[in-house]
Amino acid sequence: MAKLTLNVDERVVARAKRYAARRGTSVSRLVEQLPALVIGNTREDGEELPPVLARLRDELKGSAADPAAYRRHLERKHSR
Repeated sequence: MAKLTLNVDERVVARAKRYAARRGTSVSRLVEQLPALVIGNTREDGEELPPVLARLRDELKGSAADPAAYRRHLERKHSR
C-alpha cells in the first residue's frame, strides 16, 4: 500500500475523523474510496463499488463539485 501526504484544513480532518469513527472505518479508507466517485462504478480489479458510493457518484455526475451542494446533499440524506 502506498503512502500519500495531504495538506487539509484541521477542521476538515477533525470532522473526517468523527465521521469515519461513527461508521467504523478510517479516514484513509474514506479517502481511498473517493476516486471511485470520478472513475465509475467499478474498481480497477473489476469489483463493483458499494451501492452508496455508486449512488453518490451518480448524483454528482455532471456537477461542478460545489461544496455547498455537497453539504445540502448530506443534510437531505441524513434528515430522512
